[in-house]
Amino acid sequence: MAEKGEEKLIEVARHIAKTLGRTDTMADDILQIFSNFDHRFSRENLAADRLSDGSITDEQYSSLDHQFARFLSSDRSIWSDSANAAAFLDAVDSLISAVRDLDPPALDHANDLLQQCMLRLEDEFRSLIENPYGVSPYEPVPPPGFDSDGEDSEEEEEDQIPVAPPVTDYDFVIDALPPGSVADLHEIGKRMFAAGFGRECAHAYSLARRDFLEESICRLGIRHRATADTSISDEVQATPWTELEDEIRRWVKAVNVGFRILFPSERRLCLRIFAGLSAISDLSFAEACRTPAIQLLRFGDAIASHSRSPERLFRVADMYEAIRDVIPELNALFCDKYSAFLCTEAVALWKKLGATIRGIFTELDNLIRRDPATAAVPGGGLHPITRYVMNYLRAACASRQTLEEVMDEDGMGIAEIPDRPSSPLAIQIAWIMEVLQGNLEAKAKAYREPALSCVFLMNNGRYMMQKVRDSNELTILMGEEWIRRQAARERRWGSEYQKSTWNKVTAVLRVDSSGRAPEPSVMRERLKVFNVYFEETCRAQSGWVVADERLRAEMRMTAVAIVMPAYRRFLESYRGMEGGKHVDRNVKHSAQEVEARINGLFISRP
Repeated sequence: MAEKGEEKLIEVARHIAKTLGRTDTMADDILQIFSNFDHRFSRENLAADRLSDGSITDEQYSSLDHQFARFLSSDRSIWSDSANAAAFLDAVDSLISAVRDLDPPALDHANDLLQQCMLRLEDEFRSLIENPYGVSPYEPVPPPGFDSDGEDSEEEEEDQIPVAPPVTDYDFVIDALPPGSVADLHEIGKRMFAAGFGRECAHAYSLARRDFLEESICRLGIRHRATADTSISDEVQATPWTELEDEIRRWVKAVNVGFRILFPSERRLCLRIFAGLSAISDLSFAEACRTPAIQLLRFGDAIASHSRSPERLFRVADMYEAIRDVIPELNALFCDKYSAFLCTEAVALWKKLGATIRGIFTELDNLIRRDPATAAVPGGGLHPITRYVMNYLRAACASRQTLEEVMDEDGMGIAEIPDRPSSPLAIQIAWIMEVLQGNLEAKAKAYREPALSCVFLMNNGRYMMQKVRDSNELTILMGEEWIRRQAARERRWGSEYQKSTWNKVTAVLRVDSSGRAPEPSVMRERLKVFNVYFEETCRAQSGWVVADERLRAEMRMTAVAIVMPAYRRFLESYRGMEGGKHVDRNVKHSAQEVEARINGLFISRP
């Protein structure tokens, strides 16, 4: 009872000092009077609650200073002991509250102490992120290359980073830190923000987490490069395309993992650690993600600025699709003022990759036009440019939807017209086909024999038509009308071939339409001329190339249909005129032999 009475008496004295003391100086004078009157009213007892009111005595400040000195001088992590962590945070709360009402010179000393506390909190904050399972940065760590017993451990290459296994499902987030660590970080973040050190806290977070994100990207097979645009561009320009192709494949996976898993998980972690501190959360997230995100985007930009050789279309299209597909998620992910520029950069890269794809098709056009028309393919066979372009277009159309999107630069689209190329991509492909056809017609002029020129055009035209028919995507793009026009071209070339070859051969076999039989000597002379023409034709065309088996059969059948009726009629007239005497001696080839020779014409390849 006596103790309760004494506590009540002290409480009354405190109330009097607080009520009458309109300033800190007046309150201190009143407390001094009470202390002189009775030792129970000492300054220590009467000032015990001054801290909660936002003021602090010299004695209390000295006690806080001593307490902080113990924490700040410790080589062990404060958070290695939960009681110490709680006591330190309480002391920081008291110091933050007291600093608001201190006057110089105590304020200067308190601010210096507060700054030391914030530096220690920053270290503890970073330690909890980097070592969430209790390894303290203040404790000695065995140097690399030695195990716990002091023996040499197996050394590994410094730049060898284990590559992560492939990821196919991107619909999940990563909890990078255990819940207990997140709670501790949240408490530290609140104190640093309250003390005006929010930006320093964000910087500590970003430094620690950025290393994790960069290492995670490296584990996906993407090596770290300088972030300067010129450095990345120069390095990419100097790298062989075969090496870049492999890196692009890894880059596509890294974009999906980074922008769909790593960075969203990082946003979630920031929201948990800095709950209620949205500005610090946004800043921390942006600074942590900035460098690894820019690394990915700058590599894409360097590839988009690289040479637009046609063979690069397929990898560039993969990159275009990867960026296009993550952009909707980036709009929600990088939505604050600190990180919005990353979304802007991603959109810019997406558009630049689209422009690169359009530029590659322009380069394909130029490549066809520049292909020299001077060298003739032996035997009138398939020209390499035809095989290259048609196989290229067929492979490209595997990404038809993407290419349609890229070619429709304005995003307006064009209504499809049956049997006619109408979409931007269809028009582009049809144009390339026309350029190729024009180039082939120029090359056909390199042959001295008009018939061989026709064979060359038929070979290449048939190949083009067959490739379109064999590809559903190309058939849709080119339309049936194009196939009909191409078939009509082939028939025209075939007709010209017949006129310049077999019509000449059979012209000598014609019998006078007036009905008057020629003289036997004339018939014998014509037969000799036929034999010469036929031998020359067979000798020449036996080495000509008709690659397509069906076309080869069609050309033989056409030749047989032209030659054999005329030859049989001629032989019948000749035998009738000679009366069967010595006819076989003058006939060098029987009808069966002529037909067999024709059916042996042409080879499938040189």
